[in-house]
Amino acid sequence: MSLNSVRPWRSIDRRKSRQIHVGRVPVGGDAPISVQTMTNTDTSDVAATVAQIQAAAEAGADIVRVSTPDESSTRALREIVAESPVPIVADIHFHYKRAIEAAEAGAACLRINPGNIGDKTRVAEVIRAARDHGCSIRIGVNAGSLERHLLEKYGEPCPEAMVESGLEHIRILEDADFHEFKISVKASDVFLAAAAYQGIAEATDAPIHLGITEAGGLMSGTIKSAVGLGNLLWSGIGDTIRVSLSADPVEEVKVGFEILKSLGLRHRGVNIISCPSCARQGFDVIRTVETLEKRLEHIRTPMSLSIIGCVVNGPGEALMTDVGFTGGGKDAGMVYMAGKQSHKMSNEQMVDHIVGLVETRAAEIQKTLDAEAEAEEKARDSGDVAKAG
Repeated sequence: MSLNSVRPWRSIDRRKSRQIHVGRVPVGGDAPISVQTMTNTDTSDVAATVAQIQAAAEAGADIVRVSTPDESSTRALREIVAESPVPIVADIHFHYKRAIEAAEAGAACLRINPGNIGDKTRVAEVIRAARDHGCSIRIGVNAGSLERHLLEKYGEPCPEAMVESGLEHIRILEDADFHEFKISVKASDVFLAAAAYQGIAEATDAPIHLGITEAGGLMSGTIKSAVGLGNLLWSGIGDTIRVSLSADPVEEVKVGFEILKSLGLRHRGVNIISCPSCARQGFDVIRTVETLEKRLEHIRTPMSLSIIGCVVNGPGEALMTDVGFTGGGKDAGMVYMAGKQSHKMSNEQMVDHIVGLVETRAAEIQKTLDAEAEAEEKARDSGDVAKAG
């Protein structure tokens, strides 16, 4: 039995949203929750920006956002889009011309607030560009940049003000018969963000982009994002996420996937279950796990690995993982495969041995997954032919 098994008490009922597309990536509906990040390079530096996008994509990013605040960045965007392995979202801030240029350059999505880019004529031009070039739109409400009339009405950023802002922007797009949009209502305060997201989730069926904005550094931002996003995801809210960290974008992607993996919402790579270590440990658990995390980063197939220092919890954890190692013997431990005792292995050789076992097991699992996907595709094709007949 593996931790990848689905159990009723581990399932999450996701909010029903309509589905849009960001390039080839479906967002909303029954699509997997996608993971995003954002580059922090000078967008006009094509080589640096593309390199960062490729690194993020290698880490698992489904979508990458780039900032396009000026004409030089939208000129560079065409080449960036051409070289990117994932769809690109253009963050155009307040300038409607940048939105039009980004759409023409091949952006898959525009991050705008329709009400902040000028009069109705300008808004109509942006919507027309998005429609003509197959762009979706993300309405990006932020507690730090709410419209003046809402601040005057409510006195301060609050969930009600953020929801009202979002609905005003939605109305602009829907009045123009444009429905390929998603929405975010971000705040750096976890309570404010959570309440705003809960409110907007009840008020619209649009796909929701989750994020705790300006969350902080790698450790503090990870914790804040895990608390805020985890709470919302657990309640079924969220169709795509971005973890905002003052760190390498690759770290944002890693944290995003770990949050989703912890809730059983996405499965990618090796999920390591390990103990914090204590005086009972039969080997250096902390150093071993650090080494294994680095050496197994290349594995994309979803699988589980338990690394437990002693026999108190080790055998029990190993019962539920694809591969397991439990310490406790004299300079050696027990290897488990698919929950069953397999063989002993010396502590000295365990890391290389475990890496080999995981790689072999991952290949076996991937072969099975590929076969199942092929069978499902054939079944769909047969169904389509039958319907056509």
